Amino acid sequence: MPDPVAKHTPRASRLLRWIPALAWLHTYQWAWLRLDLIAGLTTASVIMPKAMAYATVAGLPVAVGLYTAFIPMLLYALLGGSRVLSVSSTSTLAILTATQLALVVPDGDPEQLLTVTATLTLLVGAMLMLAAVLRLGFVANFISLPVLVGFKSGIGLVIILDQLPKLFGVHIQKENFFLDLYHLGQALPQSSWLTLVVALVTLVVLVFMEWRFPHSPAPLLGVGIGIALVWGFGLNEAGVAIVGSIPTGLPGLTMPDLTLVLQLLPGAAGIALMSFTETIAAGRAFVGKEEPEINPNRELVATGLANLGGAFCGSMPAGGGTSQTAVVRSVGGLSQWASAVTAAMALATMIFLAPLLSWLPSATLAVVVIVYSVGLIQPGEFRKIGQIRMMEFRWAAIACLGVLLFGTLEGIVVAILASLLGLASQTAQPPVYVIGRKPGEDVLRPLAARHPDDETIPGLLILRPEGRLFFINVQHVAARIRELIETHQPEVVVLDMSRVQDVEYSALMMLMEGEQQARARGVTLWLAGLNPGVLENVRRSGLADQLGESRMLFNARAAIRQYQQGRE
Repeated sequence: MPDPVAKHTPRASRLLRWIPALAWLHTYQWAWLRLDLIAGLTTASVIMPKAMAYATVAGLPVAVGLYTAFIPMLLYALLGGSRVLSVSSTSTLAILTATQLALVVPDGDPEQLLTVTATLTLLVGAMLMLAAVLRLGFVANFISLPVLVGFKSGIGLVIILDQLPKLFGVHIQKENFFLDLYHLGQALPQSSWLTLVVALVTLVVLVFMEWRFPHSPAPLLGVGIGIALVWGFGLNEAGVAIVGSIPTGLPGLTMPDLTLVLQLLPGAAGIALMSFTETIAAGRAFVGKEEPEINPNRELVATGLANLGGAFCGSMPAGGGTSQTAVVRSVGGLSQWASAVTAAMALATMIFLAPLLSWLPSATLAVVVIVYSVGLIQPGEFRKIGQIRMMEFRWAAIACLGVLLFGTLEGIVVAILASLLGLASQTAQPPVYVIGRKPGEDVLRPLAARHPDDETIPGLLILRPEGRLFFINVQHVAARIRELIETHQPEVVVLDMSRVQDVEYSALMMLMEGEQQARARGVTLWLAGLNPGVLENVRRSGLADQLGESRMLFNARAAIRQYQQGRE
């Protein structure tokens, strides 16, 4: 699609940038309508059963799931920057919402739940908008990919365990993951076999359809079969739990309770972070070759307004979903008109199909949740992370255990801390490489076992630190340099600074002190490859005067030439 923004006046351009749907309307080709219509209908058949299921995860009526697939979906279609991103609830957001609602409404009062949900969703939207104003789009990068893998795996395990009692038709006292697992084991002898049969039939249908026909409306088929079983055989009268009455028509106006703001604020912050993180991840994953890049701050605005609008219409917190967006892309969706069609189908379901959905077995919804939450648990990714770097594997495991031990919202804090600690540990121990030369070529590279023939120059030791040198890592770098000098016993040490982006005050003082100590031991220190910023700091510190211009070289090759000329 061409970019129409440049063709308009500055005022019109700003309007198009913040309401991308106007641009799509301006350039939309009716030939695309068929594909967008198919994509929207297919996505609706996948999303709506899942949205209802996620509402039950949060402890809310299934109608809330339909509201979430309507208002936030439609608002993002108008305001979002991604052409295919599908926005509604997700399994992660659902379980985070459940945790917060359980804290504020422990007795599960239905009216209070709706009020608290509206307030929570409003806060999530407001925080996303505030983050957009403060241009905090970069915060999406605060959780590293390995830690996110661990966090989502923990979330997946929590969700599955949360749904298993509904699958077996039992009730347990919920405390924490490991105690809930114990209580479930104790309750299994009281399982409802009819409920289990309904669940197994749904499970077989979903697994078979996802295996043979990926991205098919498998959830819709599973829901239809579950309703047919209950309706046809009167299973609800035999003890199979159903969702019960669902309000028909448009969602009513739900007013938030601002007195709950302080109580909900910490949880809302965690949900807002995950909503934005998932939205950005899904948006970036499905950007087409000729489509504009995802602008994080614009996405903050779009998802923020989607949640603000949804708050007054009874929806729960929403964000972009990877699996549902994959459906849009896989069936050929070209624009957000696909999401508009999905929202229209959610509306039609609320108006015409609500009485039929009241027969839906709770066990069927539980199976839908379990099947589409299993993907959050990624043992293959854990294995891959461990094969590459064990450190990141440990952080992923910590994030997963943090969710299981402390809870989902607290797990976000653990995940962020794990990411930051992982970054700090890497920053605190930057590598210092010994540089050698490839035989017969003018190629300098770190000495490694796979290059056993690389040569060094007798009496000359070239060391290459990498990263930013500052107070956290200065002692590690100094100790490593001293260790290498002790091992190689050189006459001249060249610090190749070409991979050092910045040198902080503490590191400069370390270099000055280290140069004096080396000189006292008969070792001369040279610097090479200083970038302009580092060079300026070296001169301001007095280190340049201490060394003299002859000991500050353009690069490591120049240092080698100067050393060899001095030996001739």
